[in-house]
Amino acid sequence: MKPFLIVNCVFILLLFSCNKDDSQPEQQDEFETFTSSICDNVIGPKALYWDYAHSLPVPLTEIPSITEFGSQYINSQYPGLGLQLPPNYTATDVIVPQTQTIGVNVLREDRNVLWRYLPTSTFQGQVDVNAIIGFEIDTMTDILEFNGTPDVLCTTTQQSIVGGFFEGTFGARLVEFGNFTALIWVNNLYDSSLDLTFSSISVSLAPTAEYDAIVFDVFLPFSFQLLIIKDEIRDSDADGFPDDQDNFPFDPNRH
Repeated sequence: MKPFLIVNCVFILLLFSCNKDDSQPEQQDEFETFTSSICDNVIGPKALYWDYAHSLPVPLTEIPSITEFGSQYINSQYPGLGLQLPPNYTATDVIVPQTQTIGVNVLREDRNVLWRYLPTSTFQGQVDVNAIIGFEIDTMTDILEFNGTPDVLCTTTQQSIVGGFFEGTFGARLVEFGNFTALIWVNNLYDSSLDLTFSSISVSLAPTAEYDAIVFDVFLPFSFQLLIIKDEIRDSDADGFPDDQDNFPFDPNRH
């Protein structure tokens, strides 16, 4: 995840009025007219998701969570990367020894929705974030057999010095192509003493007509599952009982 995202999200949590009775569609409807503070080309949940990807506070009224539990996923090489998946979604480890890449691809059954998260990859030399973003976009368009040029709705590149030593670059792009919309972000840390680039990569792809709904049903819930949340808030098995009140927090059929 982008540095400082957890810190900012903890701040967001302090603003929440948590209510298990609220439905995801109701929360989605609340943000139909949401405008991004950094991109004028989108409104609604896409705009909210764009701002969220940049660690900007967003006025969520409840913690996004999946509404129906399908299965549990735990990465075989990194148990800290675990998710509760909705029905009709499957997760597959992404492991590339050559680049020390560890991550996950989550696909909907029809293969039209992808949530891809690679928390760690290592590349020799200084690698441009836009080269990585371009690679991810090219991979998606090839798989979906799109031969044109994607429309870029929003794009950013931000540079910083992290820890007084690493050269940090964050890049993001929100694109549309064919019937699909995708948000891709990449966070690079370059260590000049080792001449290595350490990257985190995220891709959120869905049909354009469904994108706003998928943001609240899938993309935001997955992101929040990876945050450290208190047990009185976390509902690991999505059965409506917080973990601190659930004798079987990973079994939706018992509590």
